[in-house]
Amino acid sequence: MYKSWIITLCAVAVSACGHATSGASMQTETLHQAAETNNVAKISQLLSEKAPIDARDLSGATALLVATHENNVDVAKALIEAGADVNAKDLIQDSPYLYAGARGHLEILKMTLQHGADLKSTNRYGGTALIPAAERGHVETVRTLIQAGVDVNHINNLGWTALMEAVVLGDGSQKYLDIINLLIQAGADVNIPDREGVTALQHAQARHYSAIEKALLNAGAK
Repeated sequence: MYKSWIITLCAVAVSACGHATSGASMQTETLHQAAETNNVAKISQLLSEKAPIDARDLSGATALLVATHENNVDVAKALIEAGADVNAKDLIQDSPYLYAGARGHLEILKMTLQHGADLKSTNRYGGTALIPAAERGHVETVRTLIQAGVDVNHINNLGWTALMEAVVLGDGSQKYLDIINLLIQAGADVNIPDREGVTALQHAQARHYSAIEKALLNAGAK
């Protein structure tokens, strides 16, 4: 009789845990769906019900990172103001701060900077938020990150700085010239070469980016 009672008690406990886990899982999934669809009202409801704000999906993304992927500013604001971690990384080392910087999602980026963004954090390529922002031609994002204090001379795992990426992976257009000038004004070392010893100036010359070549020469490039 005693043994039977113990087995029954254990079964009830396991069942209860299963329901709790299932409930929390459903709540997390709903939170992520609301973040993806920019449903601020649903986000507010779920947070009032104590939904785990930094719970992860299968990719390791939090609801805030999901909102950042979609550039859903309203939901991102609600989550950040409720205390969501702006530095929480997914399985490929993206965080809301890093992703917003890389993609030029300026409004969300500014919110992450106001709520504890780690300026030294790096992505899966070992780069700060500034490097992909420069590579993708996001002028105002580059300006914002420089003003925030991101290291302009950080070298990523490829051996490139933000300035090098703007030259090598840019197209030589005005926005890349603007970015290079911003980096120079912020103290970027124009003579840091890539792993093969090729400088930004040499890359600009090889690509016939005459305006960028002139800017680099005026900054002391060799």
